Amino acid sequence: MTEMTTLYQYNTLGALMAGLYKGTMTIGELLKHGDMGIGTVDSIDGELIILDGKAYQAKGDKTITELSDDVTVPYAAVVNHRADHRFNQTEKLSADALKAKMEEHFGENLFQSIKITGSFSKMHVRMIPRAEEGVAFVEVASNQPEYIEENVTGTIVGVWTPELFHGVSVAGYHLHFLSDDHVFGGHVLDFELESGEVEIGRVDELQQGFPVNNENFLKAKFNVNELKAAIDTAE
Repeated sequence: MTEMTTLYQYNTLGALMAGLYKGTMTIGELLKHGDMGIGTVDSIDGELIILDGKAYQAKGDKTITELSDDVTVPYAAVVNHRADHRFNQTEKLSADALKAKMEEHFGENLFQSIKITGSFSKMHVRMIPRAEEGVAFVEVASNQPEYIEENVTGTIVGVWTPELFHGVSVAGYHLHFLSDDHVFGGHVLDFELESGEVEIGRVDELQQGFPVNNENFLKAKFNVNELKAAIDTAE
């Protein structure tokens, strides 16, 4: 029997857009569900990057910290990444061109795990700044720091989400980057790949976890259309 690949998502991106930032799952518990992924940490203090079973926090001051198991997250998506398609890219490609090439291997309505390891002639990232619970994500994101590094080596990790699941996650790509020397990273806005290896993993099933003991989540009233619009703006 073929091994199933499960994408585990804790909470929804929509809840994050609505300002629910309290960390309610520990890194230790999250890593039981996958060795690669993305998310954020308590109070949305920077970007969460999970690579090779370790969790890192990229903050707006450009620092990268490896996180201990007791740090909490309000939102994350992780998978035990298994490449169904892999290719070496030896010619320089823009982000859009590489995405088009990857999408030749996608199923239209299936999640995909993405891992791109190599040399990047340009890497443009942002880090969401720490915020108080209740402040709208789009408001926080309007003041986010952005950085561009040139000629950096590292790994992009993330998920491609079908349009069908927009709101649960962000339709399309949600990618984070970590440099090989662990001094630069964040939420990927744009990049140019000089050369590297691209891995695409088909996701067979989605497992969704919820903060069932968080009163703010249980009592929150969500406007789905507003949340989807906020995701389009912020992500």
